Amino acid sequence: MTTVQNSALGGRLPLVDPAELTDDQKGLSDLLSNTLVAWAKSVGVEAATKDGRLIGPFNPALYSPAISAKFIELQMFEPMHTSLNERVRQVVILAVGAVWRADYELYAHSAAARAAGISEHAVKALVNGEIADDLSDEEKIAGRVARQLCLDHRVDDTLYGEAEKAFGRQGLVDMAALIGAYNAVCTTLTMFNIAAPA
Repeated sequence: MTTVQNSALGGRLPLVDPAELTDDQKGLSDLLSNTLVAWAKSVGVEAATKDGRLIGPFNPALYSPAISAKFIELQMFEPMHTSLNERVRQVVILAVGAVWRADYELYAHSAAARAAGISEHAVKALVNGEIADDLSDEEKIAGRVARQLCLDHRVDDTLYGEAEKAFGRQGLVDMAALIGAYNAVCTTLTMFNIAAPA
């Protein structure tokens, strides 16, 4: 039963057995466990199986520990230094995940969005690729920017002007970095068909 569950959670990649980690994988696993996996647990997201195998984007990271370690540093650094507030961040992340239809990302960041105070109605709308009326004007703009950039690979002048007025130039640079990072996460999740836990 556990093998079937673990297999499904890994998608196309077998879940790495903690007992079989190389030294590089062990170092990365420890880094993940103390940072992003701990964050996931803090918002009620499953990030590992009961026998300690990492799931979601964390399992693929173990297959390329040197590159993944640097990407994880970016993911840890970004929320500490961004000019965007947490609600705007989660709107952007869910908008990116909805374009990709990345199940685990939508699962994890729906929980993070709720923890940031975003309503269940707005979370469901974002997951479905929509922008809910009960978001703030800034949050709506951020969601529209993320969707338009991911779908059209451009942001039109009108929306760009609204976004620059709302977030300033630094905010837009921070938003571009966040959108890029979560495009990378969603690429990994969808390439390997990684599901959310039931």
